[in-house]
Amino acid sequence: PRTTSARPTQAPPFPLPRASNLPHTPLTFHSIAKMASPATRDELKAKLGELNIEIIKEQDHKAVMTCEAQIEVVEHKDSVAKNLLFVDKKKSYWLLVVKHDRQVDTKALRKKLGAKGGLRFSPDSKTMLGCEKGCLTPLAIQNDSTKKIVVLLDSVFKEDALISVHPCGDEGNTATWTIKSKDLVKYVESFGSLIVETDFDNLKMDVDNEEKKKKQQKKQQKKGNKKKTETKKKNKDGIEVSKADNPFKWYSQCIYRSGMLEKYDVSGCYVLRPWAFSIWESITKYFDLRIKKLGVVNCYFPLFVPEKNLTKEKDHVEGFAPEVAWVTKSGESELKEPIAIRPTSETVMYPYYEKWIRSHRDLPLKLNQWCNVVRWEFSYPTPFIRTREFLWQEGHTAFETRLEAEQEVLTILQLYANVYEDLLAIPVIKGKKTEKEKFAGGLYTTTVEAFIPTSGRGIQGATSHCLGQNFAKMFNISFEGRKGERQMVWQNSWGLTTRTIGVMVLVHGDDKGLVLPPKVAPIQVVIVPIIYSKGREEVLAQGSELCKALKEAGIRTKFDDSENHNPGWKFNHYELKGVPIRIEIGPRDVENKVVTMKRRDNGKKMVVPLSEVALTVKSQLAQMHTDMFEKAKRVRDSRLRKVTTWPEFVKALNDKCMILAPWCGDIKAEELVKEKSGAMGNETFDLGEDGTDEVCTMSGAAKTLCIPFEQEAMPPGTKCIGLPDRDAKMWVLFGRSY
Repeated sequence: PRTTSARPTQAPPFPLPRASNLPHTPLTFHSIAKMASPATRDELKAKLGELNIEIIKEQDHKAVMTCEAQIEVVEHKDSVAKNLLFVDKKKSYWLLVVKHDRQVDTKALRKKLGAKGGLRFSPDSKTMLGCEKGCLTPLAIQNDSTKKIVVLLDSVFKEDALISVHPCGDEGNTATWTIKSKDLVKYVESFGSLIVETDFDNLKMDVDNEEKKKKQQKKQQKKGNKKKTETKKKNKDGIEVSKADNPFKWYSQCIYRSGMLEKYDVSGCYVLRPWAFSIWESITKYFDLRIKKLGVVNCYFPLFVPEKNLTKEKDHVEGFAPEVAWVTKSGESELKEPIAIRPTSETVMYPYYEKWIRSHRDLPLKLNQWCNVVRWEFSYPTPFIRTREFLWQEGHTAFETRLEAEQEVLTILQLYANVYEDLLAIPVIKGKKTEKEKFAGGLYTTTVEAFIPTSGRGIQGATSHCLGQNFAKMFNISFEGRKGERQMVWQNSWGLTTRTIGVMVLVHGDDKGLVLPPKVAPIQVVIVPIIYSKGREEVLAQGSELCKALKEAGIRTKFDDSENHNPGWKFNHYELKGVPIRIEIGPRDVENKVVTMKRRDNGKKMVVPLSEVALTVKSQLAQMHTDMFEKAKRVRDSRLRKVTTWPEFVKALNDKCMILAPWCGDIKAEELVKEKSGAMGNETFDLGEDGTDEVCTMSGAAKTLCIPFEQEAMPPGTKCIGLPDRDAKMWVLFGRSY
């Protein structure tokens, strides 16, 4: 699209925008003017003047109810536009501004718009735009406070072409104002509304052509994929798609074919095979050791939650209600009271905190449990990222003072950052969630946010919540203070899940498969013997001896001397599984007392003397972690964009970036950003034969990811990205998310 205010956004081939489905092409929104929305003709003139819009011709006349009647009384007859307000069953609205003599093919228009349940004329012109019957006009767009209406401007009205419409206000149909088409675009966009150029004459042809084009593309894609597979003669157990071309299908093939997961008969649930569970064990060991140094002890509470407990905290249960799975039967008998399967354990554990805490001497109470939870509500499960059952740790602590609680919140958050950065080589941004995005029922939530470059989406890595005293009041968790008074405890909860594994795969993996950070790799080194008839026994003996030496040096090593696969197959297999270092040893290597070593992350090969292998492996594993972290950080930083205007925001979003934008702190601004960006349309991805569904659809809306702790100074006069008439107070991280 053109980016000047002189032209509307060019209509994409298919479909046209709607409230939940905007065009595929980037959109340009202009800053909302500071002046209040015009309600009278005088105010409208002032607004037009402020935007440097000239009224070419202004005519007063008798009230007209149709375009035909209007043509009879105006000077510029050929510029008269008819205005039609349409709505579908999903309450998406479109205002058509069409040349008076054009016919609109509503059937083709419905297909092009992607309207749900058909199109009909809307009776809401009065409530939506303040226009009485016969007075509908695009100049009343300022009355659309919800920004639900998309204006479709007839492509015949180009640049300096004249267009004649009624002014807004009472009895608008007693006057006709003629302005330039580009000025109408400027006016509509000044209120943050979307206006799209549309060729109404060729709607049906556009729809037919686009459908044919899609069929041809699908056919060509299948043909190309077949040819590509045949040409490359890839191992059927390897990765067949590029991570850049189809990240979701790549991810699906990567996790299944590397032996991390197996699909299960219940959608959204998966079998964690040893390769994945070993990585989770490394994470649990790392974190468990560190929280125990803080005085946290492990425990276990039941999986089931009584209904009365779950519903005790109103905000909490409302936040989780759609995700709760219920047990209602035992055999053939109905249970007297439904039992929930825990989505989280606040309401399971806190009735017992009330029993155990009596005095300040019982504080602090610091418990953690490693367990599974079930959260049922979502359409497209993504292994590790969004699953109906997942493994996690959940810490639940109680303190005498708010200061102690808040100190622990940040201590735990730093440990989560360390898990990602020091263990998984993934950079994260630490920050605080907005009120809209915080944990339901908590006082505030802190988070670590990671970034997935191929999809351009942020992902919540782990959260540490300060619950305040809300749950203490609900469950009556009080204690006798140091002066004998009754007080409520201050509580925290914090959790880290198997999502960490999915983030690791998405950040580091490549077209060959997994690339595992050395510290969590189940096997850090694989030794592959290159065997010929001559020197066979010497090679096997040297390989076995080297494996033993590396294990004694504390390096997780495997010597693959199996005979059912050749070395080439083994190379591909261990690259798919992401083993950090491969060592090759053949007869000539034995003779020269060397080995060939190859790093998985960068493919670098080196010849190393046998006497130096253990030291070289250790140094290379350490360097590999550093290199992987620096590469991920470099890519993340290159896709972290600071913006101050809506056009910049839209461009950054379409460039698959996370966005730092100024924010006033008002939840309404958050919601407007999410609504406007969500209108840019959802993203649909093919998952292929390994996926849990044939396709995965993800929202195109951007939301607040966090308010970063590290804040740069806000330049004076900077306006909020969501409400441009308000001053910004802070920088907020926005982005599409999982």
